[in-house]
Amino acid sequence: MPANTLPDSARNRLLDAARVLFYNDGIAATGIDSLVKKAGVAKKSLYNNFESKAALVATYLQIRHEEWLAFYAQREQQAKNPREKVLAVFLAYEDHAEFAYERGFRGCGLLNAAAELPAGSPGRAAVRGHKEQVEAILSHHLCQLFSGDEARAALTARHFAFLLEGSISRAGLEGNGDCVRQAMAMAATMMEEA
Repeated sequence: MPANTLPDSARNRLLDAARVLFYNDGIAATGIDSLVKKAGVAKKSLYNNFESKAALVATYLQIRHEEWLAFYAQREQQAKNPREKVLAVFLAYEDHAEFAYERGFRGCGLLNAAAELPAGSPGRAAVRGHKEQVEAILSHHLCQLFSGDEARAALTARHFAFLLEGSISRAGLEGNGDCVRQAMAMAATMMEEA
């Protein structure tokens, strides 16, 4: 996601370093020494700003969530109706897949992180919360599209959420947003047929 967008401080340099290294190499493979070296700060700065690596990971996950919400907000502003607002979610995923990452697109950074975290960890709960929020956004717009039919909207939102997650995982393997665009076309067809 957008790098170097935070004001310059040791804390923000550490977050920018975490953004790059956690995404490129994974959380477990990224040691404290690598983080402070990339950030250009002393090891003490890490512990002055974060009580542990786990606290840095938690902040990283929150920032990734906020970055996706910003992609979505930009797309939603351009949408004129509920159908286009649903498609704005897919477009935000496409923007995520087409972003110029240092070593190319490797899939959803939140799902990649969750795969490394133990079951029941706060980080996995944060990622689940993000995915549930995406599904809730879809459900809200679909409820408007389906004239208030909440059950239908919730079921379709679940289908679209699965379609999105599958497409972003596959896009990570292929390194581009083609699968997300295909998923969006499927969702558009499903809404037309509804």
